[in-house]
Amino acid sequence: MIRLASNELDEWLDGATRKPLVLRGARQVGKTWLVRDLAKRWGRTLVELNLERTPLMADLFSENRPTQILQNIEAELAIAIDPESAILFLDEIQATPTLFAKLRWFREDMPELPVIAAGSLLEFAFKTEQYSIPVGRISYFYTEPLSFLEFVLASGNAALFRTLSSANAKTGIPASLHEKCLILYRDYCLVGGMPEVVAEWLQYHDPARCMKIQMDLLATYRDDFNKYGNKIDPGLLSKIMLSSAKQLGTKFVYSQVDPAVKINPIKMAVTLLSQAKVCTKVFHSSANALPLGAASNDKFFKLLMLDIGLISVQLGLSSVSPADLKQILFSNKGGMAEQFVGQQLRWAQTPTSDPLLFYWQRIGGRLGEIDYILQSGAKIVPIEVKSGASGSMKSLHQFMADKKHDLAIRCDLNPPSVQEVCVKTTQGQPVKYRLISLPVYLAEKIPNILAAH
Repeated sequence: MIRLASNELDEWLDGATRKPLVLRGARQVGKTWLVRDLAKRWGRTLVELNLERTPLMADLFSENRPTQILQNIEAELAIAIDPESAILFLDEIQATPTLFAKLRWFREDMPELPVIAAGSLLEFAFKTEQYSIPVGRISYFYTEPLSFLEFVLASGNAALFRTLSSANAKTGIPASLHEKCLILYRDYCLVGGMPEVVAEWLQYHDPARCMKIQMDLLATYRDDFNKYGNKIDPGLLSKIMLSSAKQLGTKFVYSQVDPAVKINPIKMAVTLLSQAKVCTKVFHSSANALPLGAASNDKFFKLLMLDIGLISVQLGLSSVSPADLKQILFSNKGGMAEQFVGQQLRWAQTPTSDPLLFYWQRIGGRLGEIDYILQSGAKIVPIEVKSGASGSMKSLHQFMADKKHDLAIRCDLNPPSVQEVCVKTTQGQPVKYRLISLPVYLAEKIPNILAAH
């Protein structure tokens, strides 16, 4: 399986000013695989310590001198370590977060040794443990499930991957390839991008086998909260994850999780799920100026799951026939397309930054909502998501008239196109802007396409 994030890891490893690297992201998105693959491709010896499985190994780092630390590791593992040809990998470092302070000494005293740490619940550790983070001496690398294009590549469609990677709104996509992409899009909505699930799908093409792995992943996420001291009722976590699936595409309402449960425990659990990267908050923004986060309203947010496949299994879509699944996914009332686009936009922001997503909604008065708001250079660009091939754009027209923007994106099931929109809003205001229409499966390419306009 090829991960596009490997290119950035190659640049880090080959960089002249390389710092210790911390891989962040939810459990089972492929962090460990990426490091093992990096060592294999570069012919380096991987010295891997899993600190969750063997927490006593943290004692090997009692000294602040990398030479002594390496001697301790050599004695423990009965190996010889050459800093020039090895990679030191501290996996599941959230189990012993005090080791973060030790990373600075490798940066200062042994820069020739590449050091990588990875953890799936680092945000928990950052808030619950008292220790020093070596600010400025480490780099962060954010990992996500496979994007749609990575899924296409993994499915044995290398030529199609190359075509989609270079696609833009002007060149178009042949009708036969467009239909093929829609079939793969349907498969991705069912399977998702979690590496283990994708591997199972590629080998067996059996939704039931994928569903078993997905259910185990959901159970693992629930268990993690108790493991690391966040004592929250697993039943409540299950209800929140199911409710996030049911509330896709709408403002998240705490009371819809369970009317019998008080709001504060639900709010706390949602925050923890977001910190663990199991869920992602899409923040409301007035979209009046940049940065978008400066004008956000914490009381209004949507909630996305980590992976669309985990949404599908919770909604029971794994047992739906292909024809019915197509109808559900391509329904104008479905929130699956919004989850898909949000997941791809989130992936497009990694690995160098922690992804942030925003949407716009009129507060008070007449209705109006834009699914996503994106910053492109000095511009604010709205993104309208349609699950089908058609649909009203009243909110988009009004937004463009009110905000005086000149460029917008629409994601739907049509082939790519560019058009000049010149209409009147429902309020009678004339509005003119350029609309880039993209098939939903090209959502991860939106930042690149915008950079070319």
